[in-house]
Amino acid sequence: MTIGHVLTLLLVVPAVGLIPLALFRGDARAAKQVAIVTTFVELLLSLVMLAQFKVGEADFQLVEQADWLPSLGIRYFVGVDGISVLLVPMTTLLTFLSVLYSSGGAIKDRVTAFMASFLILEIGMVGVFISLDLFLFYVMFELMLVPMYLIIGIWGGTRRIYSTLKFVIFTLAGSLVMLVGIVAIWLASGPEGSRTLSLPDLLAIRNRFSAEFQFWVFLAFGLAFAIKLPMFPFHTWLPDAHVEAPTAGSIILAGVLLKAGGYGFLRFALPLFPTGTQLWLPLIIVLSVIAILYGAAVSTVQKDLKKLVAYSSVAHMGFVTLGIFVLNAQGGVGAVLQMLNHAFVTGALFLFVGIQYERTHRRVIADLGGLANHWPLYTTFFGVFVLASLGLPGLSGFVGEFLVLLGTFQFGGVPLGGLFWGPLAAIGVILAAIYLLWMFSRVMYGPARDHYKVLPDLSPIEVACAVPLLVLTVLLGVFPQPAIAIIEPSLDRVLRLATDPTFLVALR
Repeated sequence: MTIGHVLTLLLVVPAVGLIPLALFRGDARAAKQVAIVTTFVELLLSLVMLAQFKVGEADFQLVEQADWLPSLGIRYFVGVDGISVLLVPMTTLLTFLSVLYSSGGAIKDRVTAFMASFLILEIGMVGVFISLDLFLFYVMFELMLVPMYLIIGIWGGTRRIYSTLKFVIFTLAGSLVMLVGIVAIWLASGPEGSRTLSLPDLLAIRNRFSAEFQFWVFLAFGLAFAIKLPMFPFHTWLPDAHVEAPTAGSIILAGVLLKAGGYGFLRFALPLFPTGTQLWLPLIIVLSVIAILYGAAVSTVQKDLKKLVAYSSVAHMGFVTLGIFVLNAQGGVGAVLQMLNHAFVTGALFLFVGIQYERTHRRVIADLGGLANHWPLYTTFFGVFVLASLGLPGLSGFVGEFLVLLGTFQFGGVPLGGLFWGPLAAIGVILAAIYLLWMFSRVMYGPARDHYKVLPDLSPIEVACAVPLLVLTVLLGVFPQPAIAIIEPSLDRVLRLATDPTFLVALR
């Protein structure tokens, strides 16, 4: 099945879904139905897009472009390659599941506004992964901020105002710094009348960017992406935002929004600023390993179940930046797979933390216990996702982390070499097994709480939300090669652009 202008349709469908939401704004049931249908159509459309993608080609495909602000050299320019084409259906699936779960009763107030926020958020998230013009990318990058601010600030927990303000201040500060970098690129791209922010055009003229220019502009982009990721030490907004966000908000925050940072490094920072990449690379490698160890160590002492999963994201995303900046195929492919794996596995963990909280109104690990005696289906699903998160072979979490570690061991472009930083990062995997298994044993097999006996196991809607994530977790763990075949050609192209020795020598 072939559909023309499929990428534009991916942006239009959620926007069209806002119209009936406005018409039925007083009818919560109708609002739920509209949101479920809209996000499901968006999911199907993203799968059609994936089917139209030609595996093995490195360049951008399904490209659409039109003049937007021609006097400024700004265009509506969208396309996908092997790096982004899997992130789009990842986004649409998690959005659909979040809306489906929320329709089951998790959101009781201002339902129409909640669903509208999710549709707007989906436009921004999909737009980030398909934008090939820096101005369009910035608009979509910022568009994600507003609905997530509302989702946490209106439907969040008791400290939601503090958490959402912290989230906005951190991410907005990074975005404004990136805007300065975008303006600098626009001014450096050529004389007035010929300036551009189109990524292919900028790649063709990147030899105009001096080493000093790349150093500072990479820093501007890197700060925005590091905060969004979030990279140590810019991570402090994340635990607060996760703890206070509603369950659907936590799923999207962990599953999609964090990936915008890693994707931004691969899409823009590495290919546009190869010398800047080399100059900042040692620091980023060190911070990535610190994030892995710090996130794991802090997770081991958490008393709050949701905060434990939040801090584990800091460690897992540390593997993403480590894989990106070792600048080899194994690490890069592992980083992209880790983004996918983290989205499905950690998104599922937040889903199950939310499910039990809706029933028990408890998140402190010491207050839980013996749930396996009463919720066998819940325990089975949750157990598989815990094992995937700690990197058990045969599940998706293993593949990405293994490839990242393999790439790190082979990397020599950092002080002390990969044979020093690789084993340090591997310690994070051991720590993950410790804190995740410790948490699972206490929550599921600790002393039984009699008052949990009357609480029901998973509902049909909750099972429907969990099954696709479980299937993908197993498939990516057992058969990762189809995904690797999609990612590898485009990833190799990015690495060639980032490590071109002739270009690097010319800038010294």
